[in-house]
Amino acid sequence: MVRGQLRVPGDKSISHRALMLAAIASGPSRVRGLLQSADVHATARVLRALGANVPELSGHLLPELAIGGVGLRGLRTPLTPLDCANSGTTARLMAGVIAGAGVTARVTGDASLSRRPMRRVAEPLAAMGARVELGPDDGLPMTVAGPVTHGVHWRSAQASAQVKSLVLLAGLVGGVAVSVEEPEVSRDHTERMLAARGVPLRRDGARVALEPVQELAAMDVDVPGDPSSAAFFAALAALAHDGELLLQGVGVNPTRTGFFDVLRRFGARVDLAGAVDGAEWTAGEPVSDVLVAPGGLRATDVAAHEVPALIDELPLVACLATRAEGVTTVRGAGELRAKESDRITAVVDNLRAIGADAEELPDGFVVRGSDRPLRGTVRTHGDHRLAMAFGVLSVVPGHEIRLDDAACVAVSYPDFWDHLWQATQR
Repeated sequence: MVRGQLRVPGDKSISHRALMLAAIASGPSRVRGLLQSADVHATARVLRALGANVPELSGHLLPELAIGGVGLRGLRTPLTPLDCANSGTTARLMAGVIAGAGVTARVTGDASLSRRPMRRVAEPLAAMGARVELGPDDGLPMTVAGPVTHGVHWRSAQASAQVKSLVLLAGLVGGVAVSVEEPEVSRDHTERMLAARGVPLRRDGARVALEPVQELAAMDVDVPGDPSSAAFFAALAALAHDGELLLQGVGVNPTRTGFFDVLRRFGARVDLAGAVDGAEWTAGEPVSDVLVAPGGLRATDVAAHEVPALIDELPLVACLATRAEGVTTVRGAGELRAKESDRITAVVDNLRAIGADAEELPDGFVVRGSDRPLRGTVRTHGDHRLAMAFGVLSVVPGHEIRLDDAACVAVSYPDFWDHLWQATQR
């Protein structure tokens, strides 16, 4: 049974962007509800190394952060390499900021991040006149040298909010007009947050164009709860036998709520406390409470066009599918292979290791549901999304699932295990 209410931590994507935009704004900004995770600490550390006035992040309960913006032309070449740790968002978005600022920086990361593909960063920046040198196998370390000398219309081969954002940020900081076109609309936090600050943007379907500005307005931001973090507790409620769980203050940006749509198809009840047009808005982002209650789970399929809106939640979809009647198939999700781990192979291997029936596809997976208990050890590969997805499955009565690295959740949700324990003790 689940019952009660929970407030998940601040949205990771918005936290990254709130720090970056406040750092290059003209004047002071305040950020409230900032996620206190390892990835967000990496962004703050990189911005400080570039000369931005970002205070040290300390304490999970930091009520607000005051940031003195240095302006679009105020960043400087760092004295040391920029350590992005495990944060792909930091490495890719800051590459756009660095190129636009006309400085030179060497971008590094941990072993996992160093293996992730960075040619998707280098190509659009090179098309704008910047110079990018990649490490072995097109990964990190990566040297980025600005300035950008001209704008670009970039056609992205896959829907990627990180690629789209780095082009927009390079154009913003470098003072050139840019546009990006994607096969599907990816999450649009960067566009919303720029538009809220008065940056001229034109959006037409999966194409967005930015016109240069002389300065970026400062703005206070309240970071909403992360829908990707809320998804794990929504899944917990869906797997329960009875009760309901209220998730408070969750961001319900439509480019991020695909998991809630899939959860409804699985059979759970998912209600927003108010329609999006009646929700509270902060810096262009809709916010709502989300009420989730269990239902008899039945299999569903996830198609390629749905993937951008729930890419981070697909390991969780696989775990839910083990308890759903029928066969669940996910396709068009090849981008999962370029995350913190190869999330297709890792998910399928781990499902089989604990006794589930799963099959790997080139761009997704097939999971056949059953009611038999699942037992075994999960290899997380240091991937926070895998750890949390299988962590939810581990608390289902009758299961005996162990994780080899529970601590890796600190990348996005440091208090996850405490919150999971609280939600199952009511």
